Amino acid sequence: MMEVWQQDWAAKWAVYSPEKVAVREHERDRILTYGQMNRLGNRLVHYLRSEHSLQKGDRVAVLAEFSVEYIVAFSAAQKAGFILVPLNYRLAPAEIEYLLQDSSPALIIAEAKFTHILPEVSVPVTSTEELEELLNPDVQLPEDTSVALAQVQEDDPVFILYTSGTTGFPKGALYTHKMLFWNSINTAISLVVNTESRTINVMPPFHTGGWNVLVTPFLHHGAYVCLLKKFDPTTALELLQSERCTIFMGVPTILQMIARDPAFEKASFPDMIYLIVGGEPMPIPLIEQWHGKKVPVRQGYGMTEVGPNLTSLHQNDAIRKKGSIGRPNFYVQTRIVDENGNDQSPGGAPGELWLRGPMVMPGYWNNPKASTAAFSDDGQWFRTGDELYQDEEGYLFVVDRIKNMYKSGGENVYPAEIERVLIQFPGVAEVAVTGVPDDKWGEVGKAFVVMQEDFSFDSQALSDYCREKLARFKVPKYFQPMESLPKTDSGKINRNQLKKS
Repeated sequence: MMEVWQQDWAAKWAVYSPEKVAVREHERDRILTYGQMNRLGNRLVHYLRSEHSLQKGDRVAVLAEFSVEYIVAFSAAQKAGFILVPLNYRLAPAEIEYLLQDSSPALIIAEAKFTHILPEVSVPVTSTEELEELLNPDVQLPEDTSVALAQVQEDDPVFILYTSGTTGFPKGALYTHKMLFWNSINTAISLVVNTESRTINVMPPFHTGGWNVLVTPFLHHGAYVCLLKKFDPTTALELLQSERCTIFMGVPTILQMIARDPAFEKASFPDMIYLIVGGEPMPIPLIEQWHGKKVPVRQGYGMTEVGPNLTSLHQNDAIRKKGSIGRPNFYVQTRIVDENGNDQSPGGAPGELWLRGPMVMPGYWNNPKASTAAFSDDGQWFRTGDELYQDEEGYLFVVDRIKNMYKSGGENVYPAEIERVLIQFPGVAEVAVTGVPDDKWGEVGKAFVVMQEDFSFDSQALSDYCREKLARFKVPKYFQPMESLPKTDSGKINRNQLKKS
């Protein structure tokens, strides 16, 4: 029998630190204390139950940027067992329609500027502007005091987080109350997260990175979060200093854009314990640039369906173990398994990374076939689809996504291995490699290369460099210059779009 899992973080912190600021919404300079978060969370639960008849398990789709109201909605979901379904406001109307049909929400909360991408629906729609008026913290109402808490089970979802859908239709990962808790515990053990922690969040709310890398662990620990609706390198650089941030999370592209800002040269970060980097490996020159500002770099690994804070590479190993995602966090169990299900030993061959622990999702929403395929045959291990190897010291290295692999002349080729070589070529700013059809070899590599300013593109020089570092079958046949690489909304390289180039 599953354990009753009552998590009402706002109510707890309203007792311990009611006047402490939990969240500041930067663009409008609006704040939310932990006392207000609890009080307004209670008010929103009353409203959703009385005005929209919402019950535990009902989905609430949200089409909006991060705001104070979004955080209050999260608190209400914890209290009443509602399930938040963050929608990607960068999608096309047809894509939004699919997500709504799949999740079947009882209510849609939409920011006015995004209503043009909402399809015609029979579901009630309320605006964030209406909620802003309803949730005025200066107005005291009788329903602010308390609510009847739902009997939430540990595997009940608090979010349905849709994958990016780069292949096939998006799948909704069921992100549970238990996952929320254990991800926070893993995060706090591997990092320094406590009531004095401070961060700015530039990640969007429709990805697990926006919610669960730092925001929810910070709210769990009574810390402070400054929300930015959109990433701007100049603004982010200013706030990292003025907000006295202790930890900041970003993908390498974000950190590179900040480091290229003209004001970075004179910037200082005396309060910053370290940066958290995920999504893709961080180039060594960029690590060294931040180290030059006395800001250590912590690299890690995560995914929507698990964690997401799963591994951590200590800042002291950032150069010594370049390319590594570190070692598993405290309550994360790992296996590296070959195609026959045999475990690969440290220092051995690569294999698929399998994960187990209390931070693993129970499955995908309304998709039993995909849920079954995501786990090992005995249902005990989540199959990541990532090819990794472990060195003799236990450090993990991502070889590539298994689905990114291509075969050239019968040999398996992993683009990430080639990319790690090319990024070290002088003047290369970004690079991505994909497999393309070839009459002779079946598939060959094609490298898309972005050069830094003042460096010219030379395909022959790039090819010669690869031949020095790689086996011949791994050397890309084609090199294409690019002004920039297409990115997904989470900042990762959009390889599907590149394959069409």
